[in-house]
Amino acid sequence: MLCRLDGRWLRRLPVLQLGARGLPPAPAPTGGTERPALPAWAVASVSPVAPGGTSGWYEALAASAPVRGAEEVLLSAHAATGLPWWGSILLTTVAMRGAVTLPLAVYQHHILAKVENLQPEIKNIARHLKQEVAVRANQLGWSKRVARITYLRNMRRLVSELYVRDNCHPFKATVLVWIQLPMWIFISVALRNFSMGATHSEGFSVQEQLATGGVLWFPDLTALDSTWILPVSVGVINLLIVEIFALQKIGMSRFQKYVTYFVRGVSMLMIPIAATVPSSVVLYWLCSSFMGLSQNLLLRSPGFRRLCRIPLTKSDSDTPYRDLFAAFCAKFFSRK
Repeated sequence: MLCRLDGRWLRRLPVLQLGARGLPPAPAPTGGTERPALPAWAVASVSPVAPGGTSGWYEALAASAPVRGAEEVLLSAHAATGLPWWGSILLTTVAMRGAVTLPLAVYQHHILAKVENLQPEIKNIARHLKQEVAVRANQLGWSKRVARITYLRNMRRLVSELYVRDNCHPFKATVLVWIQLPMWIFISVALRNFSMGATHSEGFSVQEQLATGGVLWFPDLTALDSTWILPVSVGVINLLIVEIFALQKIGMSRFQKYVTYFVRGVSMLMIPIAATVPSSVVLYWLCSSFMGLSQNLLLRSPGFRRLCRIPLTKSDSDTPYRDLFAAFCAKFFSRK
């Protein structure tokens, strides 16, 4: 497989085929702890051609233009800053979250605040419409089914007109997910490509740079975190984000509760998944999750919301952090 790095096309090092060609394996790094072996599924998907001679979905994703673009961004940031790879990953994550996802999150809260402020008007319209439909049903002899369908159809139309009037359709609030999730996937795959043997123009493997580009208990960013500190940290921070969201929602619907349970399960599932990928990827996940937690807390600040001109709502608090701490303690530590 060819990789385009720094303007040149270079062939990916065939590290997985050395044994098949009769070449001696690369010497293990000295002077440090033994690197945990990657799981079989993690290594198998790096092969440029899937079994049977056809390219698989992961190979297509790993060689796609967005992933190549993410690789270029990471390499450019590393070259521009001169930081070790752990610092370069951290800085790139902070920069991209601050430049891309934070403005989108502000826009999301702007839309949600408008929608919340429309709720009293929507309830008022629903009450009057229900009365009007009941009168018409008596006059025309409608069945309960016809009256209900008429009410729902007109209610949807009136609510849509309100959303258009205030330019706050709830679907617009989902734009953050449609941008953030693909960006997270592309950068994760790019880092995994590096950890499995991408090469830059000077002939040195980025994999070799990552092998010495870690810090603290994970000096080798191409290896797994045998201590599980990074994977567990990712899961804990993601759970904190979910609980902060759940605590600020009062009287959640059944669907919202199911979604909250599902996201909690995904957060727990991320722990064993993070334990089976290179530390470079898990470090990015940890930095991204920490930035997401900080972003959620920042968007609760009354001063920051005023700065961003997010409309005031009935649920806004002058002491959001104190209220959040009290709610957290009441939920997890109070015993009746």
